[in-house]
Amino acid sequence: MKKIFVDTDICLDLLSGRKPFNTVAEKLFSLADTRKIKIYVSSLSFSNIDYVLQSQYKVIDSRTILAKFKRLVNVLAVDDKIIELAISSDFKDFEDSIQHFTAVENSLKILLTRNLKDYEKSAIQIMNPETFLMGV
Repeated sequence: MKKIFVDTDICLDLLSGRKPFNTVAEKLFSLADTRKIKIYVSSLSFSNIDYVLQSQYKVIDSRTILAKFKRLVNVLAVDDKIIELAISSDFKDFEDSIQHFTAVENSLKILLTRNLKDYEKSAIQIMNPETFLMGV
């Protein structure tokens, strides 16, 4: 089974219904739901997702959405080593750096994001979800 790390932007596409990106995100996460792929996200993504969802939904509704989402993904911890790597990296965006090193430290080889340019210094394969889905 293919294991992939998914950046927060794609999670938000799914959970907040961001058009036109939500359609691709729905296809991607349906593969996880049917156990054709295994999706990993960082624990940092959950706080970022909740922050955005609370601008659309009541707190209780946001948490319900997160609880359902949690069943689709595997959550990886952001630890001291990941923060140290992110701080000392050449990434311009600190949050992207944390995401990248969470994937790297957990031996994941593919990171999906819509922000390809933010991951130019990546040590692993970076793809947008559309490209990934063409190969599945």
